[in-house]
Amino acid sequence: MKFLEEINRRRTFGIISHPDAGKTTLTEKLLLFGGAIQEAGAVKSNKIKKGATSDFMEIERQRGISVATSVLAFEYKDIKINILDTPGHKDFAEDTFRTLTAVDSVIVVIDVAKGVEEQTEKLVSVCRMRNIPMIVFINKLDREGKDAFELLDEVEQKLGLTVTPLSFPIGMGYDFKGIYNIWEKNINLFSGDSRKNIEETIEISDLSSPELNEIIGDGAAETLREEVELVEGIYPSFDAESYQNGNLQPVFFGSALNNFGVRELLDCFIKIAPRPRPKESDIRLVKPEEEDFTGFVFKIHANMDPKHRDRLAFIKIVSGTFERNVPYLHTRHNKKLKFSSPNAFFAEKKEIVDISYPGDIVGLHDTGNFKIGDTLTKGEKLQYKGIPSFSPEHFRYINNADPMKSKQLAKGIDQLMDEGVAQLFTLELNGRKVIGTVGALQYEVIQYRLEHEYGAKCTYENLNVHKACWVDPEDPENEEFKDFKRVKSKFLAKDKQGQLVFLADSSFSLQMTQQKYPSITFHYTSEF
Repeated sequence: MKFLEEINRRRTFGIISHPDAGKTTLTEKLLLFGGAIQEAGAVKSNKIKKGATSDFMEIERQRGISVATSVLAFEYKDIKINILDTPGHKDFAEDTFRTLTAVDSVIVVIDVAKGVEEQTEKLVSVCRMRNIPMIVFINKLDREGKDAFELLDEVEQKLGLTVTPLSFPIGMGYDFKGIYNIWEKNINLFSGDSRKNIEETIEISDLSSPELNEIIGDGAAETLREEVELVEGIYPSFDAESYQNGNLQPVFFGSALNNFGVRELLDCFIKIAPRPRPKESDIRLVKPEEEDFTGFVFKIHANMDPKHRDRLAFIKIVSGTFERNVPYLHTRHNKKLKFSSPNAFFAEKKEIVDISYPGDIVGLHDTGNFKIGDTLTKGEKLQYKGIPSFSPEHFRYINNADPMKSKQLAKGIDQLMDEGVAQLFTLELNGRKVIGTVGALQYEVIQYRLEHEYGAKCTYENLNVHKACWVDPEDPENEEFKDFKRVKSKFLAKDKQGQLVFLADSSFSLQMTQQKYPSITFHYTSEF
């Protein structure tokens, strides 16, 4: 059956890491193998004028960081691969957490010199909560860094993973000679020439053969034999089932910039990575091989094309097939919508697709019908769970800097908030607008995009808020709740969905409020 074959050849994964660990570079190199681009552009080098394909917003080119999650698809050895490249910068963590709801597996990139960093810890813990299968790629081996065993220990301890190396470096930094591939039992020699697209590999089935000494020299050969023996002694051998259940994490070594060790990673990935997985909805578990289409919105991006004011809603297909011009039910509005031009992506190049399968990501043109977390189905009333809004950590008033442009400002804020860039709170007392974000860099991005995409200027004013909590009273009619609303009126606001939010000015006042009004629950995420 063609439908099942299509599902089985889909692999949808995300790449997560700390900023600068080389995530966007790795994405580029994977695309190179998929034949999707002819030459990969280094993200930071000024020699090549070609920027990275996956960073297409102007502000990303200026800063050299990725701020929006991009979706890239390519074919490799008859497997259809969908990559969700996420921002690594911690100010954009919320976008990354949401993207993790749409992937079936993850590749974690770690910098050989810096080791495991806090941002990686946070993201990996989200993957572990959801038991997402992970592969670890240790990057930048051509630089001086920590010892391989030290790195593996750090990954085990800090990230709480159980690792098994499927490749192992021969030397490190200056004496980096290449990689021994434990998975395929061959050696990949490093020439240090990044212009060569694909390095030669030498098959070595037996490490004890004298051939090894001729290739890499006596000293290196001895060390490698000892190290591989050690690896086989200490680490569990690879088992596909415990990897897919999220209990075992294979590790690869390489250098993405020099295109080294990337092919090994990709060849192993397409063999072991999970195909599209079932997902939990509010009424039942939905399996990919069901005939009826279901899917959910995990991201909205306004102004993909600056010439046309368009908004795209990114939908992950969970089950069935999504066809062009067929009406589907939008469960929150309870109305049917049909789409004449669903897009598939390759960075900013999009093409219209007639039919898509589970695991695929489709972009739908949106005139304001969608919010993050919305579900589309063939007709069944179900809602997918698990896309929360987190309590922001920074708060500022937003003011209009150009009175003639208030309409543009309102529209701009509205669309950027639907995109999930930040959260908007409107004060009950005087209707002033407050923007809450997870990181401070967000404010610059909002200001920049309002001006360049909507022609509106804004200024910010600091606001002393410690935490925003969603208010959930036992009984909205009782005296206690009315008293709370009266006493705390100047700290109350509504979020975009119209839910009541309490903006506590310090952790002390939040504690006092919780003690004084025991019948009211305060939540840190909007999903309760």
